[in-house]
Amino acid sequence: MWKALGPGLITGAADDEPSGIATYTIAGAKYGLSILWMALFTLPLMIAIQEMSGRIGRVTNRGLAGNMKKHYSRWLLIPIAFTIISVNTINIGADMSGMAQSLALIMPLPEKITAIAMTLIILMVIVFLPYKRLFSIFKWASLSLFSYVIAVCFVDIEWTRVFYNLFVPHIIFTREFFIMMAAFFGTTIAPYMLFWQANEEAEERVIEQCKPGKLCHLKPISELELDGVRLDTRVGMSFSNFITFFIIILSATTLFHAGINNIESLEDAAKVLRPLAGDYSYYLFTLGILSSGFLGIPVLAGSAAYVLAEVFDWPHGLDKTFAKAKEFYGIIITSTLIGLLIPLLGLHPIKALFYTALLFGLISPFIVLVILHMANNKKIMGTHTNSKHLNFWGHVTFGATAIASILSLLIIF
Repeated sequence: MWKALGPGLITGAADDEPSGIATYTIAGAKYGLSILWMALFTLPLMIAIQEMSGRIGRVTNRGLAGNMKKHYSRWLLIPIAFTIISVNTINIGADMSGMAQSLALIMPLPEKITAIAMTLIILMVIVFLPYKRLFSIFKWASLSLFSYVIAVCFVDIEWTRVFYNLFVPHIIFTREFFIMMAAFFGTTIAPYMLFWQANEEAEERVIEQCKPGKLCHLKPISELELDGVRLDTRVGMSFSNFITFFIIILSATTLFHAGINNIESLEDAAKVLRPLAGDYSYYLFTLGILSSGFLGIPVLAGSAAYVLAEVFDWPHGLDKTFAKAKEFYGIIITSTLIGLLIPLLGLHPIKALFYTALLFGLISPFIVLVILHMANNKKIMGTHTNSKHLNFWGHVTFGATAIASILSLLIIF
């Protein structure tokens, strides 16, 4: 099972990067367990749309941006590409800031120096490590997110209330709640995850069938391969929302119960946990932020690089060396260094993390609709178009993200 898991697991784990942790922590602190049903409601939506993205990558052997360029108008591709790249870059910086603040809680180091050091380490890992070693690290790093599951063990939980709120939706008709819903959708069904998984599935197919440096003709796609994508995606997305479930429980049963409803920083959230839940929960929460950032930042930078590389037909892929894909790695380095400006300039990380999630929530419906069209387009997918089951959940995903996006826009403006 462990060997069979790949892009789906890594994508699911990367969804719980510091932006996601911040959003779920804010949600739990603000609304307690009453927001918990969102973790269950979004699970089949995540699975459906991520599976479509993975299938598109496997069948076509190119990413979403590459397929948009080949089969759709550039006026569709350009605004989506611009939005993904710009929001990802902001998200990288916000994640870096959250990580630097969290590390400062454990080790008394200056935040800016810490941010620079972590940036250099992440870039060196991405650029210099071989593909198989890099993805092995990503897979093992995903397990560190179990720190949130362990942290909950040190807190008194009323499990009957937990499961009641998990299965019974609770909607509060306020401006703040609908904005929170849009942010929740944005960080849970994040567009960068869709682009990342499609490209990684395409790369994995080449690696599985071809020897490095030799010409290779890929075999026709089989249902067995697509079953592997389905399994990997379902495990990855279930793991992602399983962690979300415990992050909300932790913040709801500590911060919300203590009347601490407005979190100003991830550092504040961790500090408050210490007297409320003890040292173990405090250190585990901080460990989760750090490890999720080391997993999430490469995925954010990598998805931006895949989009731009496919737009300009540059050689791309983490399976290639720097010398063979200079532009691709150049985008990863540039977006990460630009993102570093957020902690260096001292911008507010928790607001940046939350608002990037909200921005993702606003653009998600458009990307979901494009993916739905692609996955049902026989010119792209051949005989491997969506099943009725996938289409049902895909349309529910579009409807849910569109409603949340429209309501939040009406409220904001």
